Amino acid sequence: MTDPDERRIRVVLADDHTLFRDGLAELIQTDPAFQVVGQAADGDRVLALVPVLRPDIVIVDVEMPGPGARAVVSRLRQVCPEATVIVLTMHQNSRIVQELLDCGAAAYLVKNIARDQLIAALHAVHQSPRNVLLSVSRETLGHGEQTEGGGRPLSAREMEVLRLTADAYSNSQIATRLGITEATVKRHLSNIYAKLGAVSRVDSVRKAMAARLINPVIDSGRNGRPPE
Repeated sequence: MTDPDERRIRVVLADDHTLFRDGLAELIQTDPAFQVVGQAADGDRVLALVPVLRPDIVIVDVEMPGPGARAVVSRLRQVCPEATVIVLTMHQNSRIVQELLDCGAAAYLVKNIARDQLIAALHAVHQSPRNVLLSVSRETLGHGEQTEGGGRPLSAREMEVLRLTADAYSNSQIATRLGITEATVKRHLSNIYAKLGAVSRVDSVRKAMAARLINPVIDSGRNGRPPE
């Protein structure tokens, strides 16, 4: 008799937030077509798991510990080419979207996607892995050539996060200092990247300095960063 699990679509999840990962696993498995066979909290772990588990779909976040999203997606396509890679993130930056699609991601979805849309997207990429599926705003697609400092103005909270980022604070340190959650810090960073047309923390600081939004960091050892 055939094992019913053999007919299910096997999924591996990679995100550094355990609570989000667990909730996502439960959500996906409300559809009996899917089975979450593994979870990882960083890029190195998902790269180790996937060749062993041989999933049909791998869902990865953009910002998690490890080698970085572009390296993870590229490597996943090498070590398990039969697996379809889906990026599920808070980031809506046109450069990041294009770079990860170029690395081999089959879909780029934002985390505010509805449950039914997510399930439909998983079915779509599994059935047609050669097609590209996007769930981003029109504004994201329309501002790929945004000039430095030429986007929407940063909010007061985003400026606080940006200044602390420039002072080399980690996400957890920023969260503690501002009395917010680390997930909120990541959301602010995502907004900062989108508004500045940046692709990373370093790039956002560089562009903010070029646009004179913040002062150049002269001595990172004397800028008020707390000891590690």
